[in-house]
Order: sequence, then C-alpha cells, then structure tokens
Amino acid sequence: MTESVAIVGSGLIGRAWAMIFARAGWDVRLFDAAAGVAEAAVPLCAGGLRTLAENGLCPDPEGAARRIRAAATLAVALQGVTFVQENGPERLDVKRSLFAELDAQAPQDAIIASSSSAIRCSLFTENLPGRARCLIGHPVNPPHLIPLVEISGASWTAPDVLTRARAVYERIGQVPITVLKEIEGFILNRLQGALLAEAFRLASEGYVTPQDLDKTVSDGLGLRWSFMGPFETIELNAPGGIADYCARYTGFYKNLAADPAPPSVYEAPATEAIMANWQAPADLPARMNRRDARLAALRAHKASQKD
Repeated sequence: MTESVAIVGSGLIGRAWAMIFARAGWDVRLFDAAAGVAEAAVPLCAGGLRTLAENGLCPDPEGAARRIRAAATLAVALQGVTFVQENGPERLDVKRSLFAELDAQAPQDAIIASSSSAIRCSLFTENLPGRARCLIGHPVNPPHLIPLVEISGASWTAPDVLTRARAVYERIGQVPITVLKEIEGFILNRLQGALLAEAFRLASEGYVTPQDLDKTVSDGLGLRWSFMGPFETIELNAPGGIADYCARYTGFYKNLAADPAPPSVYEAPATEAIMANWQAPADLPARMNRRDARLAALRAHKASQKD
C-alpha cells in the first residue's frame, strides 16, 4: 500500500518536501491556507522534478509529478495520511494555532513534523492531546538538493515516534540526524551562526573583503566540509588524530573562544561596512538557479562516490 503525506504550506520549502516524498513513491497532498497557492505549486513541483531528473536525481519525474495533488481543505489533505510535514511561517503564534489544528484533524497514528528553523518543539506542542507524536523535522534550504534533516523532539515526544520519523526521512532519501536535547536553533543553524558571526566581524572590521571571505569558505573550508565534518577534518590534520590536534592547536582556539564576536556584528555600523563593499547580484533569481544547478551536480557526484 502506498503511503501518503500531507504537506501543509506550499511555498518553497513545502514544494521541495512534496518533490522529495513523491520521488520516493509517496502520495502527496499539498495544502496552503492562501487561496490558489497549493494549486499553483503542483506544476512548479513537476518542473522541479524534471530538473532533478536532468541531474540524475529522479528516475521517473513524470510518475512522481502525478503523485502530487492539491487539497482544497486541510481536512482533505490530512485524510488517511501517515506523516504530516508542516511548513508555516516561522512565528510561534502561528505554529501553536496550526499544530492545534493538525493534532485535532490528523489520523491518530500520524507523525506531525514541523520544518521550523529555530523554534523548539516544546514551545508550541505542550498543551496538545497528541503532543507525543509531534517533533521538528528541520530541512536545509533547498531540501530537495541538500538532504540533511534535523530531528528534534520535546521531552514528551515518544521515543518510538522519533525512531519512526528518522526511518521515514531515510526511506525518502534524506540524511536525518537526531538532536538529543532541545536547544534553540538546533545543530546546523548554531554551527552556521558561529561561522557567520565571525565572518561579519572579520569583514566589518576590515580584515578581509566580504568577497574574499566567501572564497575562504567555498574554496577552502567548504571543499573539505562537503564530504567530511569538523571532527573528521581535525582527525586527519594531525598525525595522532583528534587528541594530537587538540594538544597542538587548542591554545589558539581557547583565545578565540574567550573573545567571541558580539551580537552587534549584525547591526550598523558593522552591516553598513560590509554592504559598502558588497555588490548585490543584479538578478537574484538567476543566482539562485545557478546555486541549485551546482548543488544538484554536487549531490549527484556525492551519490556516485558513496563508500
């Protein structure tokens, strides 16, 4: 029997989730509270699936597209599904209201996951009768090209629900990781935030141009990080592995940690200093398309090089 999923919120992230589930053989019901948005998303998903196929990332784009349809109401979208992926606005009041509806209307055995980027699950599920089946399934933009999903539950999320959700994300071709304890921003955004804060400081204080800082990541750190994480990286950077690396280099890192970039790096005049040296692209959509094309090529390459 084909499994079905409700994708609630049919914007950029919702459409990506629809493509991911449909590519994996699931029936997908798209819903959006704004009139016409879910219907308009269906052909956009079909186009996205064809682009994935051109890069070897979707074996049957037409078949996958036929599995995606718009639902006129939330009740119709939720009928008989085993999984719900919510993609509403990143606002606590919206999450609380929407999850109350989802918990009331979704089948009792359905998992309800939120794509929230930073809001902890406990903040909008505490008073729900079905709170044990609620969790975060945070993707990385664009989800159909970057497979990581962060799974984070509240203290009351049932362990078997977390296990089932991880299995679902693995079956549909994503790469789930489990956040063992609730924390604001989860894992990826906290790592990104640490790097971003130091990037803002270095560029705004005149140590490097924004353009050269981007090259430092894309042509330096990013090349290693595209196939190994920071722990494996430092293990391979010292003859004796991680312990040897720590013995050699943590003096510098301790000094750096003692003087972190302050919150003011995200405000004027720091941001003004960066923008004075940054040339915004004339055609942002074209740059986004270029990003997606290169990510698709990288994803296909990594898939071909699996150990």
